[in-house]
Amino acid sequence: MRIGVDCRLAGLRHAGIGRYIENLVQRLPQVGQDVTWVYFFHDAKQLQQVMGGVDLPANVEVKFAPIRHYSFAEQWQWPRVLNQAHLNLLHVPHFNVPLLYRGKLVVTIHDLLWHEYRGQRVTTLSPLWYWIKYWAYRLVATAAIQRATAVLVPAETIKHTLSRHYPSAEAKVVVTKEGIAEAFKTPVSRHPGKKQPELLYVGSLYPHKNIQVVIQALRLLPDYKLVLVGARNVFQDQTRRLARELHVSDRVEFVGYVTDAELRRRYLTATALVQPSLSEGFGLTGVEALAAGAPVLASNIPIFHEIYADAAVYFDPYSPADFVRAVAEVATHQPTSTQVARLVKQYSWLAMTKQTLVTYRQALAI
Repeated sequence: MRIGVDCRLAGLRHAGIGRYIENLVQRLPQVGQDVTWVYFFHDAKQLQQVMGGVDLPANVEVKFAPIRHYSFAEQWQWPRVLNQAHLNLLHVPHFNVPLLYRGKLVVTIHDLLWHEYRGQRVTTLSPLWYWIKYWAYRLVATAAIQRATAVLVPAETIKHTLSRHYPSAEAKVVVTKEGIAEAFKTPVSRHPGKKQPELLYVGSLYPHKNIQVVIQALRLLPDYKLVLVGARNVFQDQTRRLARELHVSDRVEFVGYVTDAELRRRYLTATALVQPSLSEGFGLTGVEALAAGAPVLASNIPIFHEIYADAAVYFDPYSPADFVRAVAEVATHQPTSTQVARLVKQYSWLAMTKQTLVTYRQALAI
């Protein structure tokens, strides 16, 4: 039995999706030893970053496919590469399924953000190019959901959203919760910086991430600084411009990509991790921060209530004043050891991988 996994978006530089794919493909060979796993990486460098320098398990076969995701080549060249691999099943861990591939599919839909947020305010592209790409996205995502034998999602909230947009797909949607990296699993004594209180944000700066509410709140928090960690530079210029306009740019720091070890250090020294998003697929960085023992300030949206439960402090994502109120509450709302233990137990990459393998086997049996 040959099961293929599209790994071209694997790795920490591809944010949450990259971490999801990385943790899945590292564990599949051990939990599915009777399967030949065919991994499609972009190149040898990515393979090294994701799978490490050790010899690959005997049941892993690697193929390189230097085909950029979301490209025309992905639609025209990628199916030929897949057909040559003679797969029994292909897992595409994002919506970008090649329309011309006719093999059996499992897909992961992390969210349907672009179904609900669209227009020039969510892009840096020209209007013509944006709408071409938007309708291509709708076409490909709809085809992926309709053609897949099973659709994996990271949370019940996303299952409900997907079922609302695609009622006929509800029966084949499977919730596979994400996990926590080992680097964040052992909370230690926190030591927030003494010189200046620090709010930490980890992620991209797309408009739906709503970092603007935090920057606006900085005017009401003169003693605080905001540290922005993330590998993606899209919308960074707009964020810098807003900070300058509000005269808080001297208290907004752009860090860029950091390793897990450095990220854990920042969780431990920050006053809190902020999650101001208006829409999210899971909220992985908040889970990591809580597991490490750091407080989390999260917007009052359903997905965060599902994932963080009572471990986070919530605020109205449209109100800088309510964010300030939540910052004050953090001092008396540190995550307890019981809450941390519950999170660590509930979110496991190994459990997710095992559940994913069960889904593969069920899909193959249909």
